[in-house]
Amino acid sequence: MNSFSRDVAASIVEVRAEVAELHAELVRYGLIVWTGGNVSGRVPGADLFVIKPSGVSYDDLAPENMILCDLDGNVVAGSPGSERSPSSDTAAHAYVYRNMPHVGGVVHTHSTYATAWAARGEEIPCVITAMADEFGGPIPVGPFAIIGDDSIGRGIVETLTGHRSRAVLMRNHGPFTIGTSAKDAVKAAVMVEDVAHTVHLAREAGGVIPIPQEAIDSLFDRYQNVYGQGTDERR
Repeated sequence: MNSFSRDVAASIVEVRAEVAELHAELVRYGLIVWTGGNVSGRVPGADLFVIKPSGVSYDDLAPENMILCDLDGNVVAGSPGSERSPSSDTAAHAYVYRNMPHVGGVVHTHSTYATAWAARGEEIPCVITAMADEFGGPIPVGPFAIIGDDSIGRGIVETLTGHRSRAVLMRNHGPFTIGTSAKDAVKAAVMVEDVAHTVHLAREAGGVIPIPQEAIDSLFDRYQNVYGQGTDERR
């Protein structure tokens, strides 16, 4: 840690605390089972991010056992938690941070309804205003990719580049979300499961009614630029 400037060291401490705390939101909203899923957050002012350790109970997650990585996914030697293995999705998160500099947080879950859409390889159509607000259209499907290298990250970046959605359903796997911060990405993970559930129920009951594109555009613009008390509150 002595090799970092005072400002970067302070940012690392803040991101460790935030990422550790945000994992509790995945539990709170029923988005994970056992030790699955992960949250990561970019460290402002440095080519670093923080992610959870692999296979550790959510009850045992704490700031000091979050793992600091560089943008190639390498654990920063000598940093707190560096004796542990990082999440198996670390390479995917690292690829996203390297290739999407506006992204400040990445989340992966196996939430039930979003994963069911991913298992069918089917995008979630934009048929409710909450989707238009939050995602600006349908939630797309990314390619099938094997865990362990940056293949998942490549699929996320290829699918979401130029797309309004902050969520992608990786085929046969589950949802990944991005955000301007780790908290923003967690919000997207909560929302994608909510809309996946709602649209599933609607389609089970009968046909769903698409929202006209001009209405989607208007709703998205209002929610992103007018709704709430400020940028953080809107997101």
